Amino acid sequence: MFKKASLIVPGLVAAGIAVFCGFLVSWQWTSVSPLTVSLLIGAVVGNLGLMPSTCEPGLKFASRHILRAGIVLLGFQLSFSEVAHLGSRGFLAVIAVVIVTFFGTQYIARLLGVSAGLGLLTATGYSICGVSAISAMTGAIDGDEEDATYAIALVTLFGSISIFVLPALGHLMNTTNVRFGMWAGSSVHDVAQVVATATAFSPHSLAPAVIVKLTRVVLLAPLVAIYGYRHSQTQKHEEPHEHPHTGSQRVSLLPMFIVLFLVAVSIRTTGALSSDLLATLKHIEKTFLALALVGLGAGVNIKKLRLLGSRPLILGICSWALVLATSVITIRLIPLNL
Repeated sequence: MFKKASLIVPGLVAAGIAVFCGFLVSWQWTSVSPLTVSLLIGAVVGNLGLMPSTCEPGLKFASRHILRAGIVLLGFQLSFSEVAHLGSRGFLAVIAVVIVTFFGTQYIARLLGVSAGLGLLTATGYSICGVSAISAMTGAIDGDEEDATYAIALVTLFGSISIFVLPALGHLMNTTNVRFGMWAGSSVHDVAQVVATATAFSPHSLAPAVIVKLTRVVLLAPLVAIYGYRHSQTQKHEEPHEHPHTGSQRVSLLPMFIVLFLVAVSIRTTGALSSDLLATLKHIEKTFLALALVGLGAGVNIKKLRLLGSRPLILGICSWALVLATSVITIRLIPLNL
């Protein structure tokens, strides 16, 4: 246990230094978010090869586990009245985006002559929640590892591009903070990428982005369960003497960080927490998210673009355009006085 903990220390120290620099910049220029600066520092240092390899375990830990802790803490800043206000409207957008992107991406894959496996995994990653969705679906259908690698590369690449492109588009379209957050939450792939995209536009876009995104994540379980069941039935008919596939059983119905997020919202809704405690939790939350975004930025490898073949890359571009367009149209149709 101690050895594993020691492995993440160098990366966490490096992330801490980057976050400190991010807050220094934010204190000097108050309009600049420390989270955005932390992300950029991680991306620049990572792509220039200045980050020692010993930092990699700690940065991965930050981009995954510390990120989820930050999202849980974000729950203390929200009440169920706010969640219901955004969630009821955001759910409509989520359903539309998931359906159109999931089936539309598979249709595009067939047109391009891309394998059905890659089409399904890419569709799952783009429509639900990126890498985690691809991993879950791969396990449920005994997916090809090469297809999974391509799909993960696509969602990582275009999710990372979204962090920089969407805020610029949002400002060009004069999008409000809440609508932009809902757009990011319903169209960007991984949770970390959603957090980065929303905060790059405005700190006030983060809460609606996370609410909509987590609503989208919840749909992963039924989708993977359906395809896992279909695959197991196919296996029974094709290989009656083999053990039925049990990959779908490994899919958690609801990720624990979402459960804890809802618990935090419940506690906040009671009104039992003092304003001083809420302010402290807010500062810790921002620090945790900044640490996570350094790790995310360091993991954005521009050179990986060359590893993608032309047809998977075209599939990624088309699917990215599809999810962005479907999401922005749906969000604009939702009645909001915000």
